[in-house]
Amino acid sequence: MSVMIIAEAGVNHNGDPELAKRLIDAAKAAGADYVKFQTFKAERLVTQGAAKADYQKKTSGADESQFEMIRRLELSEATHRDLIAHCAAQGIGFLSTGFDVDSLDMLAGLGLPLVKIPSGEITNLPYLRHVGSMELPVVLSTGMATLAEVDDALGVLEDAGVPRDRITVLHCTTEYPTPMDEVNLSAMLTLRDAFGVAVGYSDHTEGIEIAIAATALGACIIEKHFTLDRSLPGPDHKASLEPDELAAMVAAIRNIERAMGDGIKRPGPSETRNLPIARKSIVAARPISAGEPLSAENMTVKRPGNGLSPMRWDDMIGRIASRAYQRDEAIEP
Repeated sequence: MSVMIIAEAGVNHNGDPELAKRLIDAAKAAGADYVKFQTFKAERLVTQGAAKADYQKKTSGADESQFEMIRRLELSEATHRDLIAHCAAQGIGFLSTGFDVDSLDMLAGLGLPLVKIPSGEITNLPYLRHVGSMELPVVLSTGMATLAEVDDALGVLEDAGVPRDRITVLHCTTEYPTPMDEVNLSAMLTLRDAFGVAVGYSDHTEGIEIAIAATALGACIIEKHFTLDRSLPGPDHKASLEPDELAAMVAAIRNIERAMGDGIKRPGPSETRNLPIARKSIVAARPISAGEPLSAENMTVKRPGNGLSPMRWDDMIGRIASRAYQRDEAIEP
């Protein structure tokens, strides 16, 4: 099954629907399967006195509250419909993360194919129960979570109605950008083995190599933030890929998919023609007379490999030559 590549536009539209459409166009041009936004209402998401994260203060100003920042980044239902239509016209899937129950219901009403649970909601019991009741596939991000918290969230989702085989769990580190020594990519495999679920990686590192490594380790979903320009104002631009980098990531992931193969060890079509050139055969080390015993002194092993395999060496030692051989002539069985 092909890796699902989600180009995370998030809030990098800065509240501008036209910029959101340009992000959709860039995601399509890069070869992503889906472009994903974020759906919320500030008054349902955050208290008016909530502080910003340190990375948000650096990228969008320390004086503005988190509430004010979030409110500027809201997208209306009408805008959602417009963006979904634009995605359809461009031939790329539309996704969005709903951060509250009302937003989830709006997205479901718009026909989204799955529910994406952000890391911050993994301990939100009412929210998780609602997601589990929606009868849609679920993608669960696990940034900031312990293994026990992931276990609890999966239990709530299952009890509410979504079977485990319809849940994909994304390993994630909620820091923008994520320091390399905090990626802990092996934890993705821990999630897979502990819970028997499909796994993926939501990548907040700089660059593309960790997403590529996650693909090689078996991620079935890769999610990566992108922007049109990292110098734009806003909380997530600086930790996002630019369009050419997104395209390079997609191309690398598709190459890794092809390179992984089916796991059966056998010569590939392109290397089969090299087999007789690179392998060797048993040949005469010097002229051999008919009736002479074959030995390690009068036989040797040389290229090409279109004669008797050297794995037959022991079988040939002591046999009587049925005819004369010239030096380098292939020995016959």
